[in-house]
Amino acid sequence: MSTQPTSITDAPSILRVPILSVQDLSIGFGGQNVVHGISFDIAAGETLGLVGESGSGKSATSLAILRLLPAEASVSGRILFGSPASAPVDLVALPEREMRRRRGSDVAMIFQEPMTALNPVMRVGEQIAEAVRAHQPELSRKAVDRLVLDAMYEVALPESERRARDYPHQFSGGQRQRILIAMAIVNRPRLLIADEPTTALDVTVQSQILALLKQLRRTYGLSMLFISHDLAVVAQACDQPGDQIAVMQSGRIVEQAGTLDIFRNPKHTYTRKLLASAPTMVSDRARPLASL
Repeated sequence: MSTQPTSITDAPSILRVPILSVQDLSIGFGGQNVVHGISFDIAAGETLGLVGESGSGKSATSLAILRLLPAEASVSGRILFGSPASAPVDLVALPEREMRRRRGSDVAMIFQEPMTALNPVMRVGEQIAEAVRAHQPELSRKAVDRLVLDAMYEVALPESERRARDYPHQFSGGQRQRILIAMAIVNRPRLLIADEPTTALDVTVQSQILALLKQLRRTYGLSMLFISHDLAVVAQACDQPGDQIAVMQSGRIVEQAGTLDIFRNPKHTYTRKLLASAPTMVSDRARPLASL
């Protein structure tokens, strides 16, 4: 099955300089591939939405980019990370020490479930500070504290100075997700990977988190890989010119196009089923939704 885009993006015709270029990436466990030779680019300042049902290989792809897969996983292909000002490096081939330097500084990740991603017995301010000290050890305690409070302010956590001394269980689900975002942006990465960042949240808080991510993207010129099983959520995250959506099924990208093209003119059967499986305001309630 072809992994090439089946439609033309609706973005303006401009020179797209990839900050991330995934080339022929395959991932296997126990001799069985779960991701099969996928390729995609993310340009500077743009977002790629990676969408598909559970088990399609989305999270494995994100973990491969950050080299966080378990030791028994096999990875082949290239993951080139760079910028207009620097030559790209292959993250797959980087020595582990160099990868640790880039992980969390150049490329950061927002994990799906904040209660498991955060240390329950560590104050949240100290957890954000730990992310700073890992990449900027030369900073004084005062400078680190300032960065922590600034990051909490940027993600709209109220009373940052007081709440930095609280523990994760003292925050709501949406606030815990904001803490994870603060940890991800505190070192000003160029690429942000958001793995199902709104799945456990109600629709109101979900909307607030999506609005926050879009605001941070504009403020810092972030590129983003946004992963979700929900096309409607991905559409909200990928709403700028140049943004694209890649549809993943059984470890393969079956369709990739601009956001408007995916919704207006889906080419692949699986994409059409994904769209038809979600109810809308005009859905015929007498007919069952499509099953995948």
